[in-house]
Amino acid sequence: MSKTILITGASSGFGLMLANDLHKKGFNVIGTSREPQKYQGKFPFKLLQLDIDDDKSILSFTSELFSQIKTLDVLVNNAGFMVTGIAEETPLDVARNQFETNFWGTVKVTNAILPHFRKQKFGQIITVSSIVGLIGPPNLSFYSASKHAVEGYFKALRLELNQFNIKVSVVEPLWFKTNLGHNAVASNGKNIADYDAYRKKVIALTQAGLDNAQTPEPVVNIITKLIETKEPKFSNPVGKQSGMINFLQKFAPKMLEGNMLKMVAKS
Repeated sequence: MSKTILITGASSGFGLMLANDLHKKGFNVIGTSREPQKYQGKFPFKLLQLDIDDDKSILSFTSELFSQIKTLDVLVNNAGFMVTGIAEETPLDVARNQFETNFWGTVKVTNAILPHFRKQKFGQIITVSSIVGLIGPPNLSFYSASKHAVEGYFKALRLELNQFNIKVSVVEPLWFKTNLGHNAVASNGKNIADYDAYRKKVIALTQAGLDNAQTPEPVVNIITKLIETKEPKFSNPVGKQSGMINFLQKFAPKMLEGNMLKMVAKS
């Protein structure tokens, strides 16, 4: 029997490519979108309504999901977005919204699925994090912080869930050509003149990295491998490291240029 896989944020980017790929491989794929009606009939897999920022939406989604399926094999937490901006210039309400989606939204969806996994005595959680969940590049402070929080949460959760035969992994992509960068939310805070030259330099280098990024197939491939393996690794950095190393060499502290660059180079 083919596995049933739930993918949040499956109407674009990594999520859409992953959903299509797994569907072609014969998996029973269920995706989510805030507005599934916009994509009705466009995808070969089922798409259900879910807003991970809305508690009522999560509750109604979970009820609908398990009225349609008996078991769920894999949850892929993919939904999220990116806030860009110098830390000191970023309004706190913007920073809070970043955490509401990337961290709390992910936690809430996971918590909604966990009772069903525990009842089954099996399951797998794969969360799309980011390489910035392991390092802290400039101009991405709150995005990076939200992904660090995701890493810490699932690092602890995996130990708690091992007794129930529930496997936990995170995938940490480097730069890839998806709509994440194009749909990034600028902090739109008041610019501080002291950062003007630095900000300009960072934005230009970040854009160059995005322009030269890979297409997302390696991320899809590593998630597929995690689904198919019996003992999936917890941490899974993926992507060509050259662009990120160039970025870090220009902006990161010496400590990052040492230990972290060695880690990235091995991915």
